[in-house]
Amino acid sequence: MSLSMLFLLLVAYALAAYWLGRRVVLGRVDGDARRLHSLPRYHGYRVALLAGLPPLVLLVLWLAFDQAVIGHLVMQSLPESMRTLSEAERSLLLNDIRNLATGNIASGVPDPALTAAVERYRSLSGWSNMALPVLLLLVGLGGLGWGLLRVHPGLRARTSVERVVHVLLLASASIAILTTLGIVLSVLFEALRFFETVPLGDFLFGLEWSPQIAIRVDQVGASGAFGMVPLFAGTLMIAGIALAVAVPVGLFSAIWLAEFAGARARAWIKPLLEILAGIPTVVYGFFAALVVAPLVRGLGESLGLAVSSESALAAGLVMGVMIIPFVSPLSDDVITAVPQSLRDGSLALGATPAETVLRVVVPAALPGIVGGVLLAASRAIGETMIVVMAAGVGARLTANPLDSVTTITVQIVTLLVGDQEFDSPKTLAAFALGLVLFLATLLLNVLALYVVRRYREAYE
Repeated sequence: MSLSMLFLLLVAYALAAYWLGRRVVLGRVDGDARRLHSLPRYHGYRVALLAGLPPLVLLVLWLAFDQAVIGHLVMQSLPESMRTLSEAERSLLLNDIRNLATGNIASGVPDPALTAAVERYRSLSGWSNMALPVLLLLVGLGGLGWGLLRVHPGLRARTSVERVVHVLLLASASIAILTTLGIVLSVLFEALRFFETVPLGDFLFGLEWSPQIAIRVDQVGASGAFGMVPLFAGTLMIAGIALAVAVPVGLFSAIWLAEFAGARARAWIKPLLEILAGIPTVVYGFFAALVVAPLVRGLGESLGLAVSSESALAAGLVMGVMIIPFVSPLSDDVITAVPQSLRDGSLALGATPAETVLRVVVPAALPGIVGGVLLAASRAIGETMIVVMAAGVGARLTANPLDSVTTITVQIVTLLVGDQEFDSPKTLAAFALGLVLFLATLLLNVLALYVVRRYREAYE
């Protein structure tokens, strides 16, 4: 039975359990819900949780450990010569067994021992597929029976349901926190491996980025330089140009839409702005490379300036247009949410509409506005496609926006593409760059929180 079918059956089973729980408790009081401690639907929720939650937990655990247990049992059935292979060889062997069992091509010709292991793998997988629905049914029926037996008019069903929901919310929050922690630690450990070969000072303050490592000892011109300053400067330059375009345009358009535009104009213009968020970044890249970059180069040459065919200015301008929807709609929503009584009070005291917006509405909506700008900044820092197509991939330390530069994210992609060994400094440099990017984003968040607390106006 497929996983989707099992899940749908579990949902249908929980709905049936809800109906049974509600019906049983109403039957105990002859349909008079006033004699119940909790509303009938909470008794239904409680029985549905007892009937559906344990099978769901069992299903998740089964899917998490099923293949690992089967693989261990199959490996234990192999001859001693195969069990004593290295970890990598054992992994390759197990992969061959799985491929042969599913009818795919293996990496070598199977011998009798391998054929026997394939048969054992198929047998264990078959038993697993048959046992899972049976166990789910037994566990579900046990929960349903326990829940129905415990139903009585004085049962505090609402308290039990709220306690379970509280645990589920806590588990969801914990998963999000642990996932973030796992991502940070995985990047941190790989970055520390990189700093074992490249000094931290050379990486943070180096002015040259050329991560080419010699494959042979006698190879010339591939010693590698891992100074990240050109990449960081290029990232800041392009992101700064993008924010210089997006923040004023997005914020002013949000203020106009929320405070001065009519309902008809607002109904047309706001969806048009939001459409910008749905355009794929590769389309923005085409637009930057084919339209904006030639325009920038032509304008610069007409003024007597030397302009590269790929420039930070072209990429930043297009990126700024791309992130306008991260500033404008969010700012519009938070400005619209400011209570009308604040505007009325300001106007009643003699302030003009512009003064009301500047001194009352915007300070009250500052946390949401800063959140939108922060989201746009993070989007600009993490953008890769537009930079590759319009700004180039060469690391260059320059303050001229008409030159071609590259960013940290582009170099991370470049470092992880190719046949380089995963533990080489060239590959590990990607994790060090990722760690720097994470710390820069964290610093940006801390700065935004400081700005909000410093300048926010809270009204009672």
